Amino acid sequence: MTVPDAVVVPPGPDAALVVIDMQDVFARPPSPWASPDYPTALAGTRRLLPAFADRTVLTRYVAPTAPDGAWRAYFDQWPFALVPADDPLYEITDLADVAAAGAPVVTRTTFGKWGPELDAATRSAGELVLTGVATDCCVISTALAAADAGRRVLVVADACAGSTPEDHERALDVMRLYAPLIEVTTVAALLAAD
Repeated sequence: MTVPDAVVVPPGPDAALVVIDMQDVFARPPSPWASPDYPTALAGTRRLLPAFADRTVLTRYVAPTAPDGAWRAYFDQWPFALVPADDPLYEITDLADVAAAGAPVVTRTTFGKWGPELDAATRSAGELVLTGVATDCCVISTALAAADAGRRVLVVADACAGSTPEDHERALDVMRLYAPLIEVTTVAALLAAD
């Protein structure tokens, strides 16, 4: 495993924690999208939550009701996921307590979660700390778009999980190429900087 870079400059007091797609569909088999390291991402995210009280946002991926364009071919490969947004497959059960405590939940039909909804939910924070799944899909898609929008993005390697451990590492390596817009760090480095 590649050792992530440490945080050189700690995030400011207004940084937002964005927990990406910690949903049942990515959590456990028999879902074909289940990440083997989901428990690691969940544990790392839980460790960070106290440091981001009132500054945590959850996101959800849901399938579009009528896929079009390239999404049609995608869902031809993954028809199990074409269920309504309120299907248990798309629940955030492992962090339901965070949502119940008032954390905003941003739901999108795209891999990337960056957009006006997430900007508003994070109160236009200039710094975003990303955790969640999958590193090689929704996390990287969100990180790149947020960085393009001028946000400083810190991706917490040990609070993210990929579709495979190898894909997780590959995605982290790609995001490291975007420094200083995107920084890869660890839970321990963030908590030490807090």
